[in-house]
Amino acid sequence: AAGYPLAEVARVARLANDRTRSFGVAFTGCTLPGAPEPLFTVPAGKMAVGLGIHGEPGIDVVDIPSADELAALLVERLLAEVPDGADGRVIPILNGLGSVKYEEMFVVYGRISALLEAAGLTVIDAHVGEYCTSFDMAGLSLTLYWLDDELADLWETPVDTPAYRRGSVGAVELSDAPDEAPVAEVVLTRGDAESVALAETVVAVLETIVATIDENVDELGRIDAIAGDGDHGIGMQRGSHAALAAGRAAAQAGAGAGTVLAQAADGWSDKAGGTSGALWGVILTAIAASLGDTGRPEAAAVAAGVAAGAKGVTDYGKAEIGDKTLVDALLPLTETLTARIAAGDDFLDAWQVAAASATTAAEATADLLPRMGRARTHGMNSVGTPDPGAISLALIATSVGALLADRIERKAHA
Repeated sequence: AAGYPLAEVARVARLANDRTRSFGVAFTGCTLPGAPEPLFTVPAGKMAVGLGIHGEPGIDVVDIPSADELAALLVERLLAEVPDGADGRVIPILNGLGSVKYEEMFVVYGRISALLEAAGLTVIDAHVGEYCTSFDMAGLSLTLYWLDDELADLWETPVDTPAYRRGSVGAVELSDAPDEAPVAEVVLTRGDAESVALAETVVAVLETIVATIDENVDELGRIDAIAGDGDHGIGMQRGSHAALAAGRAAAQAGAGAGTVLAQAADGWSDKAGGTSGALWGVILTAIAASLGDTGRPEAAAVAAGVAAGAKGVTDYGKAEIGDKTLVDALLPLTETLTARIAAGDDFLDAWQVAAASATTAAEATADLLPRMGRARTHGMNSVGTPDPGAISLALIATSVGALLADRIERKAHA
């Protein structure tokens, strides 16, 4: 190994990424585990062009070509985007996406190799196989990795990982030391009586979020699959269930409301995966800070926590209103909530008006072209369909408002 310090590792990783070009095609979509149907379908006799490795549909559909024609399509698209500074040395990687036979891949690669050589390129260490699959998708991707002297030397370094092996790293002396350091016990902040009582409401909110996502998981996946990878519903379901488990455990240990929600935030971001998991972790963490573990916070403090969560989301993801993301619903929710509380509304009334504003804004994202995320490459395909992240946030905001109204009504009649 080169023994680079971390900064150099980051530099060479960026260089390698800048020198890599990939293009893929699919004959069928992939099916997520447990899903009843694939994320997208390709008509018989057709091929999707420009698909995403996460299962996003292609940006075009064409007639299925011959093997030679497919090779020409892949090579022509990639040679149209040769990175600056390329000196002609290239590593081609023909990757099977899940269910294409190796014999078929080798037939296609035979023509790819001839085309690359005809273009005057020096082919080095060609790879043909399944290196990065998309479940059961029938498809191929071609990657061209353009070398310079440094990248060429690093490419020859032996590798031995579960996913990829090349060369020999030599014998490794086994150690009796445990693989992982002991996990430090989490110390929870116990709340005072008021905050512990509020923590019960926090858990009820988390239960409502879980029920809302469970009820809408298939629809969220459906609208996400139109221009994305179709896993928004599953990711939200995984994250919300983890949040509930973590929050409930903290509440049972006597934690205050802020700590309960902070634990839920960590659970959500740890288990959800994807961008939405990180964003919901940011939102809940900010609201948790506004709740604290003593007393009951004023409505304005909670609104400030929601606003802090929104700022955290925009700082993290850089999205703005109009980008067709969760932000298109989150900012109207935040701004309306803050304004209504400043105008003297009680928290429930302000929240319900804010949730209605978020719902209207989320539905309006159907008219937008995506400018961020995976959906941006499928712009026109997404017109007419709202953003799944905005919709899920609006659904949650509405259901939380209904829960709070129900709890207040029951308390009034107790």
